[in-house]
Amino acid sequence: MIVRQAVKHNIWGRQFAADRHKVRENEEDALVPQDPIPSVSKTLADFVASSSWANVEAQSGEARRSILNFFATALGSARDPVVMAAMRTLAPFSGAGTSTVIGHSQPMDALCASFLNAISANLLDFDDTHPETIIHPAAPVAAAIFALAETRNLSGREVLTAFILGVDVECRIGNAVSPRHYARGWHITSTCGIFGAAAACAKLLGLPAEGIANAIGIAASQSAGNVENLPSAAKNVSVGNAARNGLFAALLAQQGYEAAPGAIEGPLGWARTMGDEPDLFRLFDGLGKRWEIAKNTYKPYPAGIVFHSVIDACLLLRERIDRNVDQIEFVTVQGSALLLARGDRPVNNERDARVSIHHCVACGLLLGAAGVTEFANETVVRPDIVQLRQKVRAALDAQMPAGAARVTLRLLSGEVLTETVVSPRGSQAAPLSDRDLEEKLRDGVRTGQSDWDADRVIDAVWRFDTSDDAGHLLRSLRPALAARDTSSN
Repeated sequence: MIVRQAVKHNIWGRQFAADRHKVRENEEDALVPQDPIPSVSKTLADFVASSSWANVEAQSGEARRSILNFFATALGSARDPVVMAAMRTLAPFSGAGTSTVIGHSQPMDALCASFLNAISANLLDFDDTHPETIIHPAAPVAAAIFALAETRNLSGREVLTAFILGVDVECRIGNAVSPRHYARGWHITSTCGIFGAAAACAKLLGLPAEGIANAIGIAASQSAGNVENLPSAAKNVSVGNAARNGLFAALLAQQGYEAAPGAIEGPLGWARTMGDEPDLFRLFDGLGKRWEIAKNTYKPYPAGIVFHSVIDACLLLRERIDRNVDQIEFVTVQGSALLLARGDRPVNNERDARVSIHHCVACGLLLGAAGVTEFANETVVRPDIVQLRQKVRAALDAQMPAGAARVTLRLLSGEVLTETVVSPRGSQAAPLSDRDLEEKLRDGVRTGQSDWDADRVIDAVWRFDTSDDAGHLLRSLRPALAARDTSSN
């Protein structure tokens, strides 16, 4: 059960909260003009512009965990055909190679690198997750600010500050339009991630509040991505665009481009054209006091987060039947409408498998594992996997919370076994440890067939806040430069 705790409103949320709960005592009050809806762009920009390392330092540990996970997932996809195809497409049009492409030695310009690093971080459905919105916060924001940082002399603390603020912006805007925005078919990581990238990059560029507001407003004109494309590489295009276009929005604002103050909340603004009127109370409540990055979670399995309870339940059941999977007559998976809508689907390829109840069951029961290899195409087409998937049935249990699952096995003997998981491994109730994330990165280097040094990346992320030149630190991770640094010592 989710319990919402009331919190004291701070300077940004107090006035709006008071207006929101104003009670008209008589009919004459109805004739008094009401305060205008506050500009989302301006309010968030004021917050971003006025925030410093001192304001966010307490969140820096979680920020580094999120960045470590970002590198783990990007390295795991470094040589994926989708990433390589995107590199071949962009290479002829890239400008001067200023920014690192994670898992590779050859840099590209900042806009291209931000696109590539965002798609690689998001490709395997293995990235971080903000539970309230299902936004994957790091890919669009980290990809953009790291690409920008390599073009300027910025400290690790400046970059971490921008990252934390960018995550707060994207997730708060996501809070304001959830859950209907996603339910209407908008891919929320893409559509909201661009706002975080724009705000974070504008912060790194040193723009004043007016410039940051314009960057956020410009981002509103470039926000896109739909859920229908999730089983295809087109999904990753919109995540890459969120990073690249967020950086682009900030660069345009730096050159004096302007945007409407109501670009998000206006009558014909982003929120209403892509869903419903935004809930500004959810957007502003606790701004600067309660940080969205503190809610971030990290996946132990490269699959949609709503399927993690299915996997955990099946791993438990596998041990209860002593791995005698051939004794299973059929499997029933019960869960929320979201679980069924996302995962009760046929499996034709590895992308389908990552959002499939049936394949997640097969991984847990038959293979006893659910890593990158278990969702790869050669596993997806195995006859024994296909056969077990055919025994799986999905059923709605409207009483179960999103993210929970009940898995029931009926054995050939007639025996029935059930496991219910509400808080899967990796959730806020059962978080991955720092060591788990480090091992995830090492696995990413192996599965992504990268020649990057895993321990060098891990060390760089943990000491990121002590770096005087974040760009140099990022460049030093490229194998060619790393070898040169080592030989000069």
